Order: sequence, then C-alpha cells, then structure tokens
Amino acid sequence: MELLGYLLSALTPLNILMALGGVILGTVIGALPGLSATMAVAVLVPFTFTMDPATGLIALGAIYTGAIYGGAFAAILVNTPGTPSAIATTFDGFPMAKRGDGSLAVTLATLSSVFGGLVGGVFLLLLSPPLAKIALAFGPPEYFWLAMFGLTLISALSVGNTLKGLMGGCFGLMLAMVGVAVVGGDLRFTMNSQILLGGFDIVSALIGLYCIPVLIDLVATRDPHLQVETGNRGIRLAEAFGIAWNSKFNVIRSAILGTVIGVLPGAGGSVAGLVSYSEARRSSKHPERFGKGEPDGVIATETANNATVGGGFIPTLVLGIPGTPPDAIILGALLVQGIKIGPTLFTQQGEIVYTFIFGLLIATVLMLPAGLLIGRYAYKSIASIPKTMLVPTIAFLTIIGSFAIHSNIHDVQMMFGLGIAGWILNRCGFAPSPIVLGLVLGQIAEQGFVQSYLIGNARGDILGMFFARPISLGIVALAAFTLLYPVYAHRKKNRDLAKQAAENPGIDIISDAQASATIPKTGLLSQPRDMAGTIVALILIVICAWALSQTPAMTPMGSVFPTTIASVLLVFAAIFVGINILRKSGSGTVDPARDTESTPRRIGLVVAMGVWIAAIPFIGFLAAGILAFFALIAISNYDGLPAKSIVLHVLSGCVIVSAMYFLMAEILLIRMPQGTLF
Repeated sequence: MELLGYLLSALTPLNILMALGGVILGTVIGALPGLSATMAVAVLVPFTFTMDPATGLIALGAIYTGAIYGGAFAAILVNTPGTPSAIATTFDGFPMAKRGDGSLAVTLATLSSVFGGLVGGVFLLLLSPPLAKIALAFGPPEYFWLAMFGLTLISALSVGNTLKGLMGGCFGLMLAMVGVAVVGGDLRFTMNSQILLGGFDIVSALIGLYCIPVLIDLVATRDPHLQVETGNRGIRLAEAFGIAWNSKFNVIRSAILGTVIGVLPGAGGSVAGLVSYSEARRSSKHPERFGKGEPDGVIATETANNATVGGGFIPTLVLGIPGTPPDAIILGALLVQGIKIGPTLFTQQGEIVYTFIFGLLIATVLMLPAGLLIGRYAYKSIASIPKTMLVPTIAFLTIIGSFAIHSNIHDVQMMFGLGIAGWILNRCGFAPSPIVLGLVLGQIAEQGFVQSYLIGNARGDILGMFFARPISLGIVALAAFTLLYPVYAHRKKNRDLAKQAAENPGIDIISDAQASATIPKTGLLSQPRDMAGTIVALILIVICAWALSQTPAMTPMGSVFPTTIASVLLVFAAIFVGINILRKSGSGTVDPARDTESTPRRIGLVVAMGVWIAAIPFIGFLAAGILAFFALIAISNYDGLPAKSIVLHVLSGCVIVSAMYFLMAEILLIRMPQGTLF
C-alpha cells in the first residue's frame, strides 16, 4: 500500500508532463551526435533546484533514459551511434535501414528500449540493496578484466577477422592514454602539442570514426543513402511486436544482462550492448545473419543498453557510487537537494526516492508513444532527403556536435583527423567499433590495471592479483570463450555440411554452404594475403616502438599500462605481418560497386571540411558554416539543380545553420567562435 501511495505521487499532472517532456528532449538530443545525455542533464540541473526534489529528479531521469534510447536513431539511420551505448546497434540497424526496413528497425529499437528500461526500473525498485552488493564485490582486477572482456567481444564480432579486431581495440587503448595519465598524472604521448594535452575526447572520436567515413562514402556515388520503403507501411508496430515476441528469450536475457552490467560502475551501456549482442548471436540458429540486418541484433543491444539506466541508479542511490557521468550529475543534484545517499535512503527519505523511481518507470512507458511518433517520420524524412541536403546537414552536425562538448575547436580538428584515419582503416579491413570501444574503456582498464599492479606488487604476488580471484577468473574464461567459440562454430558448420554432402551426394546443399560462407571469418587472418592490412600493421609496429621509447621518462605508475598494451599490440601486429608474408599472393576480388565511385568528390568533401574547420577561428562559426554548407551542396550534386531548387537549398542551409547556432549560443549558452564576418 505504501508503494501505491508513491505511485500516485508520481502520477501528478506536473510529474507526467516532466516525464514526457524529458523523454522527448532526451530522444532528440541522443539522436544528434555530440549532444550527449551528460550535456543535457548538466545544463538542466540548475532549473530543477526550484522544483520539488522528486519532480526535478524525474525530469533529469527522463532526459537520461530518452537520450540513451535516442542514440538508436542515428545508429540506424546514418550508421553513427548517437551515444556510445548504441555502438552495437549499428551492426544490424543500419543494414536494415539500407535495405528498406529502417522503420521496422526503429520500432524494434523502441519496443526493446521500453522493455529494457522497465526491467531495469523494476530491479531498481525491488532489488536495489542486494544488487548493490554485486558492485562491492568488484575490485580493480575485475574492472580491468571487464574492460578486456568488452574488447574481446567486439573483436570477435568485427567484420574481417579477430586479430584485426584485437589490434583495433589495443590501438583504441593507446589513444586513450594520450594526455594526462588517469593514475599518476604523467603527461604522455602529446609530442609537445597543446592540442593533445587533453587527450582524445570519446564523443569527438565517436563522431569522427563513424560519421566522417559515412560522409566520404555518401558523396562517392549518386545512389540514395537509404532504400525507400515501398508502400505506406508506417511504423510496422504489429510486425515488430511479432518479431519481439518470437525473440522473447533474447529480450528477457538482454534485459537482465543489461541491468546487472549497469550495476557495475563504469561498465555502462556500451559493454552491456556488446555482451547481449554477442550472446544473442552465439545462441542464434542463424548466426550468419548477424551484421547483415538481423532484427535480433537490434533487439539485444537496445534492450540491454536501456536496462543499464535503472541498473546504474542502484549503486548511485544505495552506495553513492555513480556508474556513468549522467549518474554523477544526478547524484550531485540529489546532494544539493539535501538528500542523504546511502542504504538508509529508501527508509528515511523513501517518499522522494520511490516517487523518482516510479517517475522513471512512467517516463519509460511514455517513451513508447513518443518514440513511435518520432520514428514514424524520422526514417521517411532521412530516406527522402536528397543528398544535396543530407550531406551538408550531417557534416554541419558533426562540426557543431564535436565543438559543443568543450567549446574547443581542437576537438573538431581531432574529430576530423580521426575520421579520415577511420575511413582509411575501414578500407583496410579495420572496423571503427573496436577502436572506439578501446577509447571508451581505456580509463577503466588503466585504472583497474595500475591499481591491481600496485596492490599485487605490495603483496609480492602480481600474477595472483590478476589471476587468482574467482570473479576475475570467470571473466577471463568468458573472454577466452568469446574468442574461441566463433572459430569452433564456423568449423563445425563446415564439417556438418561436408558430412551431409558425403552422405547425400544427390542433394543440392549449395545454399547451405553459401550460408555458412557468409559467417564472418573469425580466424586469425583473412584470405588471401592482406597487403593493405599488412601496411597498417607495420605502421602500428612503428607507433608501438615509439611509444615504448617514451615510457622510460614516465613514473612507474604512468608507464606500466602503456608498456603492457604497446607490447601486446606489437606482438599482434608482428604476428599479422609474419603470417601474411608467409602466405601466397592471391588474386582477390574487386567490388564492382567501386567502379562507380567518385574519388574527386571524396577529395572535394575532405578539402571542403578541412578548409571549413580551419576558417572557423577567422571568419566565425556561423559564416564558415553557411559558406561550407553551400560548398558541400555543390560537391554532392550529381544531376544539376534547377534555379528553384538552388534557391530552396540556399534558404534551407541558412535556416539549418542559423537555427543550430542559435540553439547552441542562446539556449545551451555555449560560447561560439566569432570572426571577422559574423
């Protein structure tokens, strides 16, 4: 009965309005790369101080959960995760959109997000104290191995081969070490450049490694960005619900995994999404479909990453240990409101905390109609926008999104540089996801590793600190299983097909063999000899050698992790180069689609964006944005535009750039660069 009273307190018109408004705002913010949940929550915290504590917390929680869900829109529609939690959503969400099932993917993401959020919220409501004990059982070694587990998951899932994925993950860890060390305070790998003093920002890297390659490839052909759906099928809710119901075990498993992983401070939705995606693929009867537009991949990821919202509040409220930056900001808002965090919170100030939890559940429920309404028009809008408007709009969002993080033009420059590097690496078979995840998990991994090393060194048993703890051993076993199981499954599939062919020589099994061949190769090396990958591996060897030469000047705390990771990456790269040298050259295949690609337009886009970024400090953000918008319209124009369309494009460009500039400068109060023009 007492809980019913708290539910009624959460159902006041003002609380419902705050929940609905927060979800819509969070969804829009999460869908725009660079405008993170952390930024939205931080900007709006002061406005909640004049509200009732429970009402203010409901608004912040609704924005947070909406932003995590909103990241799926960008992941599905433009192959760019709006938040790190949506990294794995790109694996199948974007392929679904490309073949014309974008609205189905968005609807599946909405249903999954709502269910995952509800499960996380119910766990928060009913099981907070016992689940908080799980977080206390994790020490530095466990957090290090958890980060490594996340990297092995995405390496095993990376398109191409596992060794490339591991190299990409280690390279991401190396990028995370640039700047001030998380333990010890050493200044590392900056090459005496002020730009690198703050290191590589995670969101800037996310935008660059995912968005810039998409833009470069968008202008290369006249083909539409997404396949337009035939007929007026709308949000396809019945079809999506049927798919989700048939995958109910995947949904339930992913929700539980997401909640439990969310309880662990620092793990977050990116790890939860990958773990759930990997488990869905492993247990699927058709693992070869994953990565090509499999709905179960979207369901697993979106269910898990939204379940982490409720799970993440468990250590925040019970232990005062925030799991993510938005949790930390909301924790600060709690403290400002005079709420005492700790195990007694649920008894001494139960009215506030339980009303907040019920408000979070209400916001999650409201996410269903809000998300379906937004999704109904989002896919059709993106699919129907001509490239001449889509390319400059996305390019502008990458620039303003990466700038808005710290109001620093250096973040934009690093975003652009990483984007070009990401496109080159992608063409060489190195997917961006392992690199991004290495950067996301870098601080967690280093802090856990260095602390474990110091404790083990003090005890005289460093190896025992890493390998003698039960939870650590369990995570290591899971990581090994993750790497080895896909290889075993692929070989077993081939053996079964060969046996079937021998026993039934008259039966055509070509289709089965072809299906087996579509499973991503998870062996150490791809076929035939990979010359492009070998060149990248040689470059990585040079980078590792240089990094190792820098470590003697660092303190022991600052050097132990770079030395370890650089050595591991060096070994991986050397193995890659060595085996490729031993392989015989193969003729390989050429993608016929590349015959229609326009290299001059790619170069034109890169040059235009480079000049745009360089011009911002001189002529101002607004002027540079408008001029660059017009230049990108010309670069992406294949068929010529009539005079009426040119006028419409010019006016639309001015409106888009000016509106976003006004949003940043006047509403979010971000200090925008002024120049000689305006």
